[in-house]
Amino acid sequence: MENQSPELLSDEHVREKSAEAFAALGLGNKKLLVIIPDNTRSAPVGQFFRIFYEILGGSVRKLDYLIAVGTHPQLSEEEKLRRVGITEEEKDERYKSVEIMNHRWDVRETFVKIGTIRGDEVEELTDGLLKTGVEVTINRVIFDYDYVIIVGPVFPHEIAGFSGGAKYLFPGICGWDFIDLTHWVAALQTNIKTIGVLDVPSRRLIDRAARFVGVPVMYFNLVVDDEGLKGLFIGDDRNAWLEAVEVSSRINIKYVKKPLERVLSIPSKRYDDFWTGAKAIYKVEPAVADGGELVVYAPHIKEFSITHGRVLDQIGFHIIDYFLKRMDIYKNFPRAVMAYSTLVKGSGKLEGGKEVPRINILLASGIPREKCEALNIQYRDPGSISIPAWEKEEGERVKVIHNAGEVLYKAMNLT
Repeated sequence: MENQSPELLSDEHVREKSAEAFAALGLGNKKLLVIIPDNTRSAPVGQFFRIFYEILGGSVRKLDYLIAVGTHPQLSEEEKLRRVGITEEEKDERYKSVEIMNHRWDVRETFVKIGTIRGDEVEELTDGLLKTGVEVTINRVIFDYDYVIIVGPVFPHEIAGFSGGAKYLFPGICGWDFIDLTHWVAALQTNIKTIGVLDVPSRRLIDRAARFVGVPVMYFNLVVDDEGLKGLFIGDDRNAWLEAVEVSSRINIKYVKKPLERVLSIPSKRYDDFWTGAKAIYKVEPAVADGGELVVYAPHIKEFSITHGRVLDQIGFHIIDYFLKRMDIYKNFPRAVMAYSTLVKGSGKLEGGKEVPRINILLASGIPREKCEALNIQYRDPGSISIPAWEKEEGERVKVIHNAGEVLYKAMNLT
């Protein structure tokens, strides 16, 4: 079942909507910080960078950008320019007053505490999944500005149900404790019960944390597909995000009539490691039949995680119940990394102490066999994969997914 897609939005439409939103805010002589996603998220950030400068460059006191990398690697200067769609020459001349910053999640001094969510409130928001309170910290640079503008796409997401909105604050530019909490809650909830679902415990926590932010925030929620920008919903509250979710649900979720038995999932080249490339699993798992096979074909990926590889080397990949039965052993490991481990492994159960994953996930990448097997993930030689051969087999129960990682695939009758 294919969902009807809206028309592409014109540059003129984006400019008019943006100008209208800014005019209502009265931003003359104000300092603005625009928060944008990193290069692992496809969105026409360059289009908005250019339009925002055309509208605001001559009237605001400051117009800077902060890249919400979460815990992803920092962007180089070249990557920053590519993210906003300009050349080095343009940066030095036309946009020389604009500062483009990385979120330095790896530096303790980056953060300031803005609030605490008590354990009893966490318990209520998570339907009893967790009872642990958490301090909410955020990048202190936002308080150097009069207004924060968030520009980012809304997609089905394995942690937040749907990305977008306040997710670019939490975990986009927040501290590790809150990232740990929300990721572990999502792991307890499981990917299948989280991704592409509107109301999930982790999103409730994100929205609660956003209430602590003491700077006015305006959200530019984008909906995109492989053709381009299909939706723009602007607002200072959750309503604009809800409108974006409705459109994203129509164009970023595809349904298969019957659960798939075999899938070749080919992640986008924008994913540099398996920490991000594993979206080729998250976005496909809900469409795979029990006992089915999901092969991730990514010869360009050479390591599991650029930033969290050492932790993964120690814990490996396991279903959630494996960790829950051994929390005395794993209690001191970062729960966000453990959560990632379980999301990669997928749903499953323990039988006689042995892990039985719901589906068989195999990785055909540049990561060698011995590394995969040491971390408890099945290996497939990428040289043995023939995409044309897979495509010849395509049918009701076999599928090849190119550019995997943004569109969510779900089975209509997954049992």
